Amino acid sequence: MTVQDTAAQSSAFTRDWQEWHTRQQERLAHPHGFLAITGLHWLDAEPQRFPDAPGAWSTGPDGVVVVLGEGEELIVDGTPVHGEHRFGVLPERGGVDAVWGDAVIEVAKRGGQDIVRPRHPDAPLRTAFTGTPAYDPHPRWAVTGRYTAFAEPRPTTVGAAVEGLEHVYDAPGRVEFELDGRPLALTAFPGGGPGSLLVLFTDATSGVTTYAANRALALDPPAADGTVVLDFNRATNLPCAYTDLATCPLPPAENRLPVAIEAGQKIPHERQAS
Repeated sequence: MTVQDTAAQSSAFTRDWQEWHTRQQERLAHPHGFLAITGLHWLDAEPQRFPDAPGAWSTGPDGVVVVLGEGEELIVDGTPVHGEHRFGVLPERGGVDAVWGDAVIEVAKRGGQDIVRPRHPDAPLRTAFTGTPAYDPHPRWAVTGRYTAFAEPRPTTVGAAVEGLEHVYDAPGRVEFELDGRPLALTAFPGGGPGSLLVLFTDATSGVTTYAANRALALDPPAADGTVVLDFNRATNLPCAYTDLATCPLPPAENRLPVAIEAGQKIPHERQAS
């Protein structure tokens, strides 16, 4: 390979990463993204009203209920609702987005508990957002590993950004790889698409240059022979890196890497000491 070919590959690698990073920032800055959250409200049997959402909210064996007052309205699945509305029993990590004016009221279940989490486009965290710092991309951090599926998915309990909350994931397998000749491995959780994977991890940069609690890396479905690319340049912060109003999972203990992954997103500006 010529010097020109190497330079062209490096330029393409950097360009692809920059396009990916821009898309990440655009998703964060969405009018109803995590930066727009104004409250994290835990529901119980006693109806409660909140300053950033309409109605009185409660939950019980039959699921979440809201009772809207006179003149209050939510749009649920495109249909205006008034008075009492029953959302029913929500699945874990599932939820419904109800529209209220220019806001979205997220009704969800996290760690076995029902929550209401309003999202307002004019939330100060969102309107002040200027982007997330990141390491410069470098091909050395894109490594090929091998995925090995467990005989059966393993229920894996992990902590959460919210004290006292736990998440349970069915881990389908683990990914083994090497960095600078050092063998490493990560337990993988199901990803966002068919066959894709997600790994949550910390490393020696956590709490120094990267967010202390966790980072996430999405992986494409492994090839037929189990090979999979881990491009740590695309390691991202979870919502809890920006806001205390998130319930993000923490990595399992075995995913605390004893090396410095100097790649991917760094501590957000919002969490850095002034």
